[in-house]
Amino acid sequence: AVGFWKPHTPFNAPRKYWDLYDRSKVPLPTNLTPPTDVPEIALTRDRIGGLTRDNLREMHHGHLAAISYLDAQVGRVLAELDNLKLRQDTVIVFWSDHGLHIGEHGLMRKTTAFELDAGVPMIIAAPGHKGAQRTDALVELLDIYPTLADLCGLPAPKELEGVSLVPLLRDPSKTVKPAALTQTPRPNYLRGKRMPEIMGYSIRTPRFRYTEWRDFKTGKAQAIELYDHKRDPNETRNLAKAPEQARRLKSLERLLDKTVRTAR
Repeated sequence: AVGFWKPHTPFNAPRKYWDLYDRSKVPLPTNLTPPTDVPEIALTRDRIGGLTRDNLREMHHGHLAAISYLDAQVGRVLAELDNLKLRQDTVIVFWSDHGLHIGEHGLMRKTTAFELDAGVPMIIAAPGHKGAQRTDALVELLDIYPTLADLCGLPAPKELEGVSLVPLLRDPSKTVKPAALTQTPRPNYLRGKRMPEIMGYSIRTPRFRYTEWRDFKTGKAQAIELYDHKRDPNETRNLAKAPEQARRLKSLERLLDKTVRTAR
C-alpha cells in the first residue's frame, strides 16, 4: 500500500505543477452559499468567512497543482511496477478517503454529507480485465476488501459489509447495490471516548441524495435533506419540505433504514 498526503492542504506542490495552470482561468464554484432550506446541522463551522474570490481562486489553483503532483507520483509507482515486470501480477486500486470543500456551499474542509465530500475517486486495474471502462454504478469503499479477495481467488469473511465489484469490471452497465451509504457525526470531531450527539446518515441513489440527521441515542431524525441530482447536481436546494416530494421521502426513508440496518 502507498498512501499519499496530497492533495490535502497545505497546497505546497513544486512550482512546476502550479505552472501547469493559468490562475486567471481557474474556475470558481458557482454555489458559494449554503443550499436553500438546508438545516444548520448539515453545515460546519469551517466557512468562507472573510476569504475573497481571489483567495478562493488561489486555493483552487493550489488544489489543482497538488492533484497534478499526486498524479505524477502515482505515475512513478506504476512505472516501477512495469520496470520490475510486476504489472501483470498486480491488482491496482486507487481511491481517496473524502472530498474537500473550497468555498462550495460557503464551506471549507470536510465532514459533511454533501456529494462533494462523500463522493471519492475509485479506479481498479486488474489483470485479465479490460481497462478504460467507466461505470455509473453506486459503490462504496467497503467494497474494496471483498473485491480484492474475489480478484485474488481468496474466500471473503461472511461478516463483510461490502460486495465484490468484479461484476462491474466484467460489465460496467451492471449495478451491485441500490444505494451508497455515508455517515458523519456531530460534533464533527470526537475526542477520546466521547460519543456523538447527532449522526448524519446519507444515502446516494442513482438520482437522489437523502440525508437524515438523527439523535444518536434515540435514533429520531432531527433534520432531513433531499437533493435531486438530475435537476440540481450541485445540491443547491433542499427539497425535503416540498409537498410533491412526500411520497419519495417515504420511499427513501425506508431505503435508508434498510441500508443502515445492513451496515450494522
